[in-house]
Amino acid sequence: MLMTAFGGLMWLLFTAILVLAVVALVMAALFRDDAYRAADKQNKGFWLIILGLTVAVNLLVPILFLQIIGLIATIVFFVDVRPALTQVSGGGWGRRRRRGGSSSDGPYGPYNGGR
Repeated sequence: MLMTAFGGLMWLLFTAILVLAVVALVMAALFRDDAYRAADKQNKGFWLIILGLTVAVNLLVPILFLQIIGLIATIVFFVDVRPALTQVSGGGWGRRRRRGGSSSDGPYGPYNGGR
């Protein structure tokens, strides 16, 4: 029974690592190629290959050592590359930056009729 619980926990952990790698791959694909150059990071092709290999290893080759290496690459993307790309791209991902103003401000000014 203990081995079954451990197996279930490991399956959950490997699934979480796979989902994280797929999300990182999609995010890497959505940024423009010139954003990578402007952020002074490796080019877009490099990150797509690294993260694509990570997804492939997680799906096809269940070797823990290779999955940990892929997890490290995914964490590096999320912690170092994505914030730099977001900063260069102007915030991205549908979030508006706050530049002062109130919560009733719309894209062209306040919604309260200019009061």
